[in-house]
Amino acid sequence: MLADDRIFIGGSTKAEYLHLKLANRHGLITGATGTGKTVSLQILAEGFSSAGVPVFCADVKGDLSGIAAAGEEKDFLEKRAGQIGFAEGYVYEAFPTMFWDLFGEKGHPIRTTVSEMGPLLLARLLDLNATQEGVLNVAFELADDEGLLLLDLKDLQSLLAHVAERSSELSRVYGNVSKASVGAIQRQLLVLDRQGGEAFFGEPALDIRDMMRTTRDGRGLVSVLAADRLMSSPRLYATFLLWLLSELFEELPEVGDPEKPRLVFFFDEAHLLFDEAPKALIEKVEQVVRLIRSKGVGVYFVTQNPLDVPDTVLAQLGNRIQHALRAYTPREQKAVRAAAQTFRPNSDLDTEQVIMELGVGEALVSTLEKKGVPSVVQRTLVRPPSSRLGPLSDDERREIVALSPLAGIYERIEDRDSAFEVLKRRAEEAARMEARQLEREAEEERRRGEPRRTRTGFQLPDFGRDDRPATRRQTNTRRSRSDSVVETAAKSVARSLGSALGRALVRGIMGSLKRGF
Repeated sequence: MLADDRIFIGGSTKAEYLHLKLANRHGLITGATGTGKTVSLQILAEGFSSAGVPVFCADVKGDLSGIAAAGEEKDFLEKRAGQIGFAEGYVYEAFPTMFWDLFGEKGHPIRTTVSEMGPLLLARLLDLNATQEGVLNVAFELADDEGLLLLDLKDLQSLLAHVAERSSELSRVYGNVSKASVGAIQRQLLVLDRQGGEAFFGEPALDIRDMMRTTRDGRGLVSVLAADRLMSSPRLYATFLLWLLSELFEELPEVGDPEKPRLVFFFDEAHLLFDEAPKALIEKVEQVVRLIRSKGVGVYFVTQNPLDVPDTVLAQLGNRIQHALRAYTPREQKAVRAAAQTFRPNSDLDTEQVIMELGVGEALVSTLEKKGVPSVVQRTLVRPPSSRLGPLSDDERREIVALSPLAGIYERIEDRDSAFEVLKRRAEEAARMEARQLEREAEEERRRGEPRRTRTGFQLPDFGRDDRPATRRQTNTRRSRSDSVVETAAKSVARSLGSALGRALVRGIMGSLKRGF
């Protein structure tokens, strides 16, 4: 599995290795469904872990969870190990694993704050147009200017309601702020909330260092994200992984070209990141992939088709494992041709033809050698994994999560004083001030309505006529005056709660109460 400073991938006419010193030059694992991409990912994760390199990977189908358990002896595994001269070094073993889950069901919850996500990724997540993205940027700018913390979705919803109320004022300062655009963003936030996105925003936020741990015996921790449920919201999945990649880029210091990566990041179902992505986002991905190498992070995209990855990104992926592709349509034929052309040619192979002939567990492999030059492509039998093929049981997963050094840390939800609470207090204070002002005005009106007296103290005659008994008249007058003040104040509060901000705050309060039961 690990030979000196190399990870054993499999056997062709010779042993095929991935050199650790060049592993942060990124890579690509491609192939049709069922051709062995997951196993290739698994054996690379095992190799990195054995070399002391932490790994992060998304488990889309649940199969990768088996890396936490030792494999079981099977004839076809033993046969493959013998075919590639791996029989003596082949052992079954488990690897140190930590499970994560955005929804907190199959692993430790992962959260970030709205501020850390930022307007660019949020706009992508919410599928906003350029005008709506501009309004979202204004909201973030206002939050910075007024010291409002944006931690969770209710903070952002309250802030947007506040922006709508002040749209005329803010338009003069920040540019046009349309209430219609604010409403569109609020509707998208509601959709995200119903898809479970609310669980992703809040505190405690993920500390990247918790994914970069090693064990006492020097092996790298394999962080596995349970993504089976997350895949039902593909935009959330892709945005989350891009955010995580961006956090690594921003948080980690420059280390140049280390002897081995500090972390290896596998981006499964990579096509979801680029599907219908705006140009600005693709440029951001290209920049991060190009520069994160100097932070000691290797990024490996896993997808079905090489055409799923833009050329600007594809050009930076030096380590390639290509499983079988089918070519029944013109687009598929183009993909096969494109895949073949990305390899360094081998005079003994018709690469384009071989791609369509590969069996399960076979791949075309080309990795970077000394001085970063790609090796000649070889038809390779991929080695069998040492860990379990297939998923863990629910009980096995729960046991690993319970014994994790992070058990109970991310499960505890924090709710600091942030934009929602600040704006709520402002609205309540404004309502109280308005009520007091109305009460003062009512008192002044009452005073102006009292009977006038002469200088001698005698009351001027009342020329009006009122046939009601005096006692009843006085009682009704007092009740009318008292009611007018209370009713007026109540109407003021109702107007405040009926405003856009008030409605957002009431929904947030009711939402939190509902979640508490």
